[in-house]
Amino acid sequence: MVKQYPPLTVALIALCVAVALLSQLGASQEVLQYLYIADPHSEGLAAVGNGQVWRLLTPIFIHFGIMHLVFNMMWLWDLGGLIEAKKGSWFLGGFTLAVGIPSNLAQYLLGGSPFFGGMSGVVYGLLGYIWMQGRYNPRFGHVLHKSTVVMMLAWFVLCWTGLLGPIANWAHSASLLIGVAWGYLERNKSPARIVK
Repeated sequence: MVKQYPPLTVALIALCVAVALLSQLGASQEVLQYLYIADPHSEGLAAVGNGQVWRLLTPIFIHFGIMHLVFNMMWLWDLGGLIEAKKGSWFLGGFTLAVGIPSNLAQYLLGGSPFFGGMSGVVYGLLGYIWMQGRYNPRFGHVLHKSTVVMMLAWFVLCWTGLLGPIANWAHSASLLIGVAWGYLERNKSPARIVK
């Protein structure tokens, strides 16, 4: 039997890897200046207002260093792949937009700098959604292991302490809140789709 790979999850990982290579893992400002939420040479979100709307999403594809990339891709593969298998590629795509854009805006508006990036702003949303679905929707068919939730939340808190350097904590927070709310509110909706 041929193993089915989650196509959108694979595509998102490929985009992150491509951006990492093109930007030399965040070292090339020549590339990143077109991907940050705000143009470093413009005032505020003027570039977005002038039609560069991709900037609202593209920070999720930026990674600073190999470990940043590897860990985010591992979680995206696990959590994104799970969501895509259960809910479909269209759901994962909509979820990525609905979580990625607000988390980027939260980081920019509350963090005060456009120089941030990482897929963790989506990963924490996936975590929150799956966590709530597993707890409150028996039809979802998957419960996150307690150690996974504890580890991710402990990392979340550790990031806020400042001991790990500059972290996009507002993006993590917005993403987690959206994911938890979405997963909880959807607890009584129709069951996950059946994949043949």
